[in-house]
Amino acid sequence: MNRGVSIIEARISEGAHGWRLDRALAEAVPILSRERLKVLISSGAVTGPDGLARDPARKAAAGSLFSVAVPEPEPAHNEAQDIALNVVFEDEHLIVIDKQAGLVVHPAAGNLDGTLVNALLHHCAGQLSGIGGVARPGIVHRIDKDTSGLMVAAKTDRAHEGLARQFKVHSIDRRYKAIVAGRPSTSGGTVHANLARSSVNRKKMAVVPSGQGKHATTHWRHLHQLREAALVECRLETGRTHQVRVHMTSIGHPLLGDPVYGSTRPAHRGVLATLGFQRQALHAAHLGFIHPVKSHALAFESEMPADMQELFNKLIV
Repeated sequence: MNRGVSIIEARISEGAHGWRLDRALAEAVPILSRERLKVLISSGAVTGPDGLARDPARKAAAGSLFSVAVPEPEPAHNEAQDIALNVVFEDEHLIVIDKQAGLVVHPAAGNLDGTLVNALLHHCAGQLSGIGGVARPGIVHRIDKDTSGLMVAAKTDRAHEGLARQFKVHSIDRRYKAIVAGRPSTSGGTVHANLARSSVNRKKMAVVPSGQGKHATTHWRHLHQLREAALVECRLETGRTHQVRVHMTSIGHPLLGDPVYGSTRPAHRGVLATLGFQRQALHAAHLGFIHPVKSHALAFESEMPADMQELFNKLIV
């Protein structure tokens, strides 16, 4: 091993004979994505039986041995911070956490530290193989600051690429529990409504006509009747910003406690004040996906956190 560079030996399998070199090496080296290997090959970091292999499209021969020189990932610009995390699952490729309400996912203006990314940099220190050559967790989806529940993040390029692909084709199974105002007149339904930034308030999302914004679909079902409210489950077919909050508001059932899209009804005002409940009553309760490297199905469940459970209990009819 040279200083700052790891040498990975990779032998082309029988099944990969005749494949493009980048594809064959991605199978042989699961921690590296095909896109990352394309860059390494083109930059002269891959050596084969005939010397440097600079063409990602060249055909690979079964049994051929290649050496891949992988630079140590550059340190992330964000600071690693020791912030408590509830880790539900973790292996060498990815991590699933149950995010607490109040924790911002990604550093941005106004929240430069104290975020989930800062916490993951500390928790995964030495385990991140470098997303695009940088030692950082691969955030493929986000949960609002004041929403709690399950999230997955990648620790390797290969996992990041695979998870991103599943989110793109909407194959991730994401179900939220929400306490909404009003009692639905049906057992459930589907909201098809495009979303875009509000023309009145750029911090808000809004339903816009077909052909504008981004397509968004939420499937919901009524779980439990409450006092002028209901517990519902929302299954996301797409994952747009504030999707559940805007879609449920659009059908007359805003989330209790939502400071942006909801207006508190008299029947709930006293309960919310007594409990000090000042966030949208929304929890990411189920997360299911195919492991992006090992290819087996994973599914996780999370109970409603104490504050939301207490609100539910106070509203039981």
